[in-house]
Amino acid sequence: MPERTLDYWRQGRGRVPDEVWETPGLRVLVLADNGLTALPARIGGLTTLHTLDLGHNALTAVPDELGALTGLSRCLYLHDNALTALPEALGRLTRLRYLNIGGNRIGRLPDAIGDMAALVELRAQHNRLARLPDTIGGLRALRELWLRGNLLETLPASTARLRELRVLELRENALASVPPALRGLPLLRQLDLRANRLTRLPDWLAELPSLEKLDLRWNAVEPAPRLLEALAERGCVTLF
Repeated sequence: MPERTLDYWRQGRGRVPDEVWETPGLRVLVLADNGLTALPARIGGLTTLHTLDLGHNALTAVPDELGALTGLSRCLYLHDNALTALPEALGRLTRLRYLNIGGNRIGRLPDAIGDMAALVELRAQHNRLARLPDTIGGLRALRELWLRGNLLETLPASTARLRELRVLELRENALASVPPALRGLPLLRQLDLRANRLTRLPDWLAELPSLEKLDLRWNAVEPAPRLLEALAERGCVTLF
């Protein structure tokens, strides 16, 4: 039996259709690209949802009631809106595996994001993040972290607890050095540091046991031959 899905993609509705509130057992709701400027608090009543797509709208905020959607276990799309903040209540989504908040104006992530222990992929590109909360280390299942186009100068020490992390995108930030918290991440495969402010590289990069690709382009840094040799011997491709 097919899942109950309502897909209003690119229908220009301007508001959440009444049909949404009248459909029991709804599992997937797609409201992407509808010109939504507000999300009603009653969204919190859709507790059977596992996927909610609110991307490409004009939302400036989302209500605390979003945190009541504890059945969300697959995807939550909030990308390409005009959000400046996220509610702490988001931390109640402890079963969610994929969160996309890219393309907004978010200046900080809520501390409660560290409670979202099931997250496998977090996309927060093109926001205004100057720092990540120390609680980020609570995302023990996280495999991919996408942070391109923010204002980050470093990463918190708790990043070292992201032992499942495979992909880390830090392109177009304000890093003057490689964050020490990355040292020893056992499964990190791809590290994208393009277009930062790097002027030096630590020798421990060659000690990352799973690193396959290190992208250093558009930085004022020239990797030492010894480091390049050590990386190459381990099968890591370095671009600079």
